[in-house]
Amino acid sequence: MNNSLLKEFNIEDVKETKIINDYDIIKDKELLDELRKKIIENIIDNKKGPNETQEDFINNIIDKTIEGRDLTNLERSHIYNMIDNEINGYGPLNELLNDDNISEIMVNSPNEVYVEIDGKIIRDETVSFINDEHILRIITRMVGPLGKTIDSSNPMVDSRLSDGSRINAIIPPLSINGPVLTIRKFKRNLSSIDDLLRNGTLTRDMAEFLESSIKSKLNIIVCGGTGSGKTTILNILSSFIGEDERIITIEDAAELKLSQKHVIPLETRGSNYKSDGEVTMRDLVRNSLRMRPDRIIVGEVRGSEAFDMLQAMNTGHEGSLTTLHANGAIDALNRLETMVLMGSMEIPVPAIRDYIKNALDIVIVCERLTDGRRKITSINEITGIDNNGEIKLSEIYKFKQTGLTKNNEVIGEFMMLNKNPKVYEKMKNRGYDLTKNNKKK
Repeated sequence: MNNSLLKEFNIEDVKETKIINDYDIIKDKELLDELRKKIIENIIDNKKGPNETQEDFINNIIDKTIEGRDLTNLERSHIYNMIDNEINGYGPLNELLNDDNISEIMVNSPNEVYVEIDGKIIRDETVSFINDEHILRIITRMVGPLGKTIDSSNPMVDSRLSDGSRINAIIPPLSINGPVLTIRKFKRNLSSIDDLLRNGTLTRDMAEFLESSIKSKLNIIVCGGTGSGKTTILNILSSFIGEDERIITIEDAAELKLSQKHVIPLETRGSNYKSDGEVTMRDLVRNSLRMRPDRIIVGEVRGSEAFDMLQAMNTGHEGSLTTLHANGAIDALNRLETMVLMGSMEIPVPAIRDYIKNALDIVIVCERLTDGRRKITSINEITGIDNNGEIKLSEIYKFKQTGLTKNNEVIGEFMMLNKNPKVYEKMKNRGYDLTKNNKKK
């Protein structure tokens, strides 16, 4: 327990870390929540005396609030810990942020908090806020140190915590029923290709193919729906980039955690209250071309920066990587085409498609299955333009679902559909000959 403001509270025979996580053994949870609310309200409503330290002020309020209550030592310690979280941490969210099993936190209202565990969304009945103002204070505490503000004139913010967890908050007047906070936690336990293999996200052959693709400097898009694991895949694929390469990463909110030493992370900036000072993804992509990059990684392409990214891929910046929100490989290419058109580029559609065909090599599709597990369900190569002027795709690997277990877990298998893809030639020129492996099968 961080006691920079609170006095030490000793509990015999109980480890401090155990106290923080043992909410389940507290007898009267409703009473503790009621006391927490009263303490916070008293701290807000009262003023510190002229000769009173902040620590004494807070401790005196706690002591007065719980005076006469028949509380065990564990319950008293739990109250001090909850108030410490309010003052030095993120209040009711502290325990959720520290729980590695939780991948997403969703605060819909003071008494409506949901979490995602193993791909399933459940309501957490143990976590609550006092009121909307309490939620707003926690949001402000999260985004303030990051140089972001949220108020009625700027009622929406997208940022990230120091550990890479992404924060999205929206408040009235945009959110009708009060502040809404969503936190997508940075997954510490998925950091290597071996982690993906253990999770069944892909096969050993697929992993070798993707590693060779990165080392051969193929240009790759990772696509999928919300929560399908695109950023995790991008992070892990980036680990195959050589230590001697200069990598520029470009994101709206920095989530990528690259292990290489020569990484230059860039992050967009929103406009200020005067509606100026904005720096967009497109600005950063254009600027990155002047920074002598060996690799450019765009966290997620969403708009007019798509053309600049394709231009970079077409002008010698090989091995570029990005993600894109789409439900399949064809959908990803269609969205990319639309983004270029929306960027006010007066380029005919056939020319755009030819540009995409020359720029991209591989499209990876990620999916969160109905049982919550995430898999790479398709790996495709771009092979040319067909007679109708459409971009041609050839599927190399595919996950085929064959059924469900009694527990509704997905049953399926990975298949290699194309044992001699065209990209093998590019890989071979870079010293990676995968055709030998396929001949053995």
